[in-house]
Amino acid sequence: MFAVSLSCIFPLIWMLYSSLKTEQEFSLNIMSLPSKPQFQNFIDAFEIGKMGTYFWNSAFVSLFTVIFTILFGFFTAYILARFKFPFRNVIYFMFLTGMLIPIHGLLIPIFIEFKALGLLNKHVTLIFPYVAFNLSMAIFLFENFIKTVPLDVEEAAVIDGSSSTNTVLRIVLPLCMPVISTAVILFFLGAWNEFPFALVLIESANLRTLPIGLTNFNGQYTANYTQMLAAMAIVVLPVIIVYLAFSKKVMQGMTAGAVKG
Repeated sequence: MFAVSLSCIFPLIWMLYSSLKTEQEFSLNIMSLPSKPQFQNFIDAFEIGKMGTYFWNSAFVSLFTVIFTILFGFFTAYILARFKFPFRNVIYFMFLTGMLIPIHGLLIPIFIEFKALGLLNKHVTLIFPYVAFNLSMAIFLFENFIKTVPLDVEEAAVIDGSSSTNTVLRIVLPLCMPVISTAVILFFLGAWNEFPFALVLIESANLRTLPIGLTNFNGQYTANYTQMLAAMAIVVLPVIIVYLAFSKKVMQGMTAGAVKG
């Protein structure tokens, strides 16, 4: 287990300390530690590579993807979990079927549709497909968890004078925090790291996200590896920090609702 863990962790460690080396040091020995750590690669990545712009674009897209997916997923799941109506099971099955569709197989149809609707190359372009593709998982997680929340809790709130909207937002939604924490991690990581849709649907350099921005450090014949590693560190560090902060919540949320209490 230690060897396997080390094989996973070492590439990250190597990337971090290699990003502090000069291009000459890296060329002479890619495995050695930097003789004198320097941060010029990170400065160049922001100033020359425009990583600051790409970082903002990724943060914007990821943040709104998470917000809209959780909102739409929660309210849809609540209706499916609490109300009985015709074709309820059919609708739920259709949502779950969305998890079986290979999303990148829809890349060309979505490109054609967005082009016809004039939705290409905008700040909000990537949010639409990201929310749509994550919605099935969000509904699945929330619906299973909401079913485990006793209906008596909501009925008691209504008896005390709470409106239906207030009960859902102030009682049911806070109880879903384990699932919300899981959803934040899963959907944030998915939107932050997504490449094909960002490559095809976004053309303007000022609207590119971080995964696309990393390609700027590769030329036709050469590549600036130390600057690329610095840029990769900029991309990876926020993900590592967020994941370490919420890693326990991920497993709690994934298993929440699996067994009724």
